[in-house]
Amino acid sequence: MREIIFDTETTGLDPNSGDRLVEIGCVEMVNRVATGLTFHAYFNPQRSMPAQAEAVHGLSDAFLADKPLFAERAGEVLEFLGESPLVAHNASFDFGFLNCELGLCDMPAVSEARMVDTVALARIRHPGAKLSLDALCSRYGIDRSHRTQHGALLDAELLAQVYVELKGGRQIGLELVEGAGEDFVEIARPVTRRRDFRPARPHSASELELAAHAQFIATIDSPAWGT
Repeated sequence: MREIIFDTETTGLDPNSGDRLVEIGCVEMVNRVATGLTFHAYFNPQRSMPAQAEAVHGLSDAFLADKPLFAERAGEVLEFLGESPLVAHNASFDFGFLNCELGLCDMPAVSEARMVDTVALARIRHPGAKLSLDALCSRYGIDRSHRTQHGALLDAELLAQVYVELKGGRQIGLELVEGAGEDFVEIARPVTRRRDFRPARPHSASELELAAHAQFIATIDSPAWGT
C-alpha cells in the first residue's frame, strides 16, 4: 500500500487568520518502506514572516522572496500526493494549511478521510507519555542529531521512521503478500527452519566394556549391593 508522510512549515498557527504555508515535505512509502521518492518545495507566502515562526524553522523573508507561490506548484503537490493516505504529526494542522492554500487556488480540498494522525496513534500506544516528534524519536532510538531546526522534509523523513514503529516496527516473520489490484496487505507467517533428523545413537555397552566392568567390580571388598 502506498502512503505519503508529509509535514509543513508555516508563518503561524491559524490559516483562517492569514497565516500561510511556506514549505512542504513529502516522503513516499510502500508497505511502510520508504521508496526514496520525495517531494519538497518552498513557497512565497506574500506576507512577512513573524519572528516567532522564523525562530522555529529559520525561513526568513529574504530566503522566501524568490520562491514560487503555492498556486504555481499546487498541481505538482497534488500529483505527488495522488489518492494515497496522508500521514502527518498533528495532522489536522497540516491538513488545515494545505486545504486553505488549495482553496485560495480555487482547487478542491483534500479529504480528511485520507488523514492518518501519528499523534493519535502515539496517544493510544503510549498513553500519558510525551508525544512530540522529538520525544518519539528518543523513545524509538531514531537519530535526530542533525535536526537543529524544524524543516518539512527532514521532519517527514523522521516521522516516516516513527510511523513504522507506531505501527509495530519491522517484525521478523511478517511478509508482504500481493492482494487485490495493486494493494498489498501484511499477514503473519511463522518462520520455518529446516531440521535434520539423525538416527538414534547406540547406548548399549559392548562385550569388552562389560568384561572390564565385571573385573572392576570384583576388586571391591564388601560392596553395599552385595549385602
